[in-house]
Amino acid sequence: MIDLRRLRILRAVAHYGTVTAAARALHFTPSAASQQIRQLGRELDVTLLEPQGRGVRLTPAARTLLAHADAIEARWELAETDLRGRTDEPAGSLRAAAFPVALSRLLAPMAKALHTAHPRLAVSLTEADPTECLNLLFQGAVDLAVIEAAPSIPPVTDRRFDQVPLLDDVLDLLVPDDHPLAARATVPLAEAAEEPWVLPVPGTTCHAHAMSACGAAGFSPHGAHQVLDWGAIASVVAQGLGVALVPRLAEFSPGLPVTRVRLEGTPAPARKLLTCTREGGRARPAVAAAVAELERIAPAVVA
Repeated sequence: MIDLRRLRILRAVAHYGTVTAAARALHFTPSAASQQIRQLGRELDVTLLEPQGRGVRLTPAARTLLAHADAIEARWELAETDLRGRTDEPAGSLRAAAFPVALSRLLAPMAKALHTAHPRLAVSLTEADPTECLNLLFQGAVDLAVIEAAPSIPPVTDRRFDQVPLLDDVLDLLVPDDHPLAARATVPLAEAAEEPWVLPVPGTTCHAHAMSACGAAGFSPHGAHQVLDWGAIASVVAQGLGVALVPRLAEFSPGLPVTRVRLEGTPAPARKLLTCTREGGRARPAVAAAVAELERIAPAVVA
């Protein structure tokens, strides 16, 4: 009989990339985590870790075992749902996570609606970037996350997670109210090619989206300013220091003298948001109710 606790340590090594990181996440010492994996290998009469430089890597046998381990975890999620009753009224707890803008514009109204519709369901929200959202899902610390599609997240074929498109968060051109483009209903992005730009900080997915959209329009933006927070970006634009690309979900201080101008072209540049659960977790009544509410809310917040 396989010790499922040891199997989860092996899954954590694959998820976090190193024994040390996995041990830290699971509150083990690295030596204890390694010992548990070695013991699992002895039980199965295979080698699961092999030396690689100063560290270790998973063997082909470990990769084969992990495919089954992911399936076991998914079946366990479904088993828990069956035990609770698939048709029961959503009740108990629902833990959801998202990055800041998605939490304020999507998860917060979702939680309010669920509280009204299902008073026996307690919803708790956690702010986290997409990578940390996936870590929280993997650890079982949250049940549902709203993340942004990016090269850093696992592919949709990853059997540990169930990722489903939620909305396209379209990007608009943000200009000062007195800018010549502010009076236009729509503009080609290329018309802003010679403007100074307020760009998100390099290395972020928001920066990648801006550079990709400008590249598709035929120019490389002159990044006069690099700012992380959407509200701060809008404040810099309001001072006439540049223009920016901002997602529809982003909100700014009331009365800020800035104008959103929609971009011409189909499809418009956008970042794609997903709902994400552990494989098998979407069948839980509470998760299903939350996803349904998010799908109801989403179109209105980016209209």
